[in-house]
Amino acid sequence: MDRDVAGRRAQPWDQDTTGVLRLPSGRRVRGRGLRRPLPPGPAPTFGVYLLGKPPPAVDWTSRWLRWPDFWLPSDRVWAREILREAWERATDERVEIACGGGRGRTGTALACLAVIDGVPPDEAVAYVRQLYDRHAVETPWQRRYVTRYA
Repeated sequence: MDRDVAGRRAQPWDQDTTGVLRLPSGRRVRGRGLRRPLPPGPAPTFGVYLLGKPPPAVDWTSRWLRWPDFWLPSDRVWAREILREAWERATDERVEIACGGGRGRTGTALACLAVIDGVPPDEAVAYVRQLYDRHAVETPWQRRYVTRYA
């Protein structure tokens, strides 16, 4: 199990933490926009950063998935591996998924995590829009990516 930045054993997000999506299994993942300051409270123990260029350095374990704004992941095999790792770690760690604004790419990745967690692919976008951000998953091709993510 990973440790937080203070060396303590990692714990999942509290349900009332800003930006946290609770998946049907009970796993909790925080989505956020990197153009906004880091929210107060505990830091993530694992982050997945969905950007067209390398993300800024962080004090926790992280993965970069090259994903240009408004588009889809550049490497879909790597995307599946990273999202599966994020889902697995969310059992007992504070996992964060983030892009620039925290809606399109982040929402798409969160919807894919919902599919991994058992939400039917054709319901995953609505699930994330209802429980995370009503503007999540911004483009038709992002919606299509989620519905085909099985």
